[in-house]
Amino acid sequence: MSVEDFYTFANQPGHAERHYELIDGEVVEVPSNAYASVIASLISFYIHLFLQKNDVRGYISGEGGGFVIDGHVFAPDVAYMRDLPTDKGFEQQPPLLAVEVLSDPKSNAEQSELRRKLGHYRRAGVVVWVVDYVARKVEIHLPDNTVNIYGDEDKLTGGDVLPGFELPVKDIFPNEEKA
Repeated sequence: MSVEDFYTFANQPGHAERHYELIDGEVVEVPSNAYASVIASLISFYIHLFLQKNDVRGYISGEGGGFVIDGHVFAPDVAYMRDLPTDKGFEQQPPLLAVEVLSDPKSNAEQSELRRKLGHYRRAGVVVWVVDYVARKVEIHLPDNTVNIYGDEDKLTGGDVLPGFELPVKDIFPNEEKA
């Protein structure tokens, strides 16, 4: 399926309440759950706070936004870009940072789809954070094929994308003791 055909498909009545991606020409429904959305919202909040406090130009989008990357359409849970999106459709410029929060870390299908996407992200120069809330770990995938894994005691950094940004991994996971 082409990106144009996918756009038509995704905008049909009945598809508005669902999220889809186009991976290797195949329409894939994006799984989600409220817990993963809370984590994505926390990450968005911390990045947005950093941008405001440090007067850094940039914008954050959620899974409602889509990016055409390497001929595919991806809807990361969180995306950071320096420039305001130019289109109300799928953005043609890839984000600088994409965050993918696993909805079901035990799902082989979700893991397989994610691994397919990582190569496309890498070729487009996108840094990707993969969040596994069951293991309480974050994998950082860099365009040069480097993968770093961070746990509760570590801090995520913005690297070249968000210089000076730091976020303790434990802060992105809801504190269930307070709930």
